[in-house]
Amino acid sequence: MRPNRSKPMKNTITPNGNKLSGIFCNFFGHHFVVSKKVTQHIKEYKCVHCGKQVTTDERGKLSPLTPKLKEINRTLEDMYQRRNRVRARGKSARKQVA
Repeated sequence: MRPNRSKPMKNTITPNGNKLSGIFCNFFGHHFVVSKKVTQHIKEYKCVHCGKQVTTDERGKLSPLTPKLKEINRTLEDMYQRRNRVRARGKSARKQVA
């Protein structure tokens, strides 16, 4: 009797090591929720089942969250927060003068 030499099964073990959740995501797809709001348009998402992390790229598509994209999001968030702090101070100063 010959052994079954069909396609090898995908590796379903996730970074967290949960094999069952990996199978669920392979079968039904990921269930992403927002884990971090970087700006109004850019967010980081995490799958509630397997823990896979993705982010929106420059085109608005979901792409895997790599260390490079993490650093870009961190820098972008810092710039976004600084700009909004300056705008908030400017608005409060205008209200006091008027």
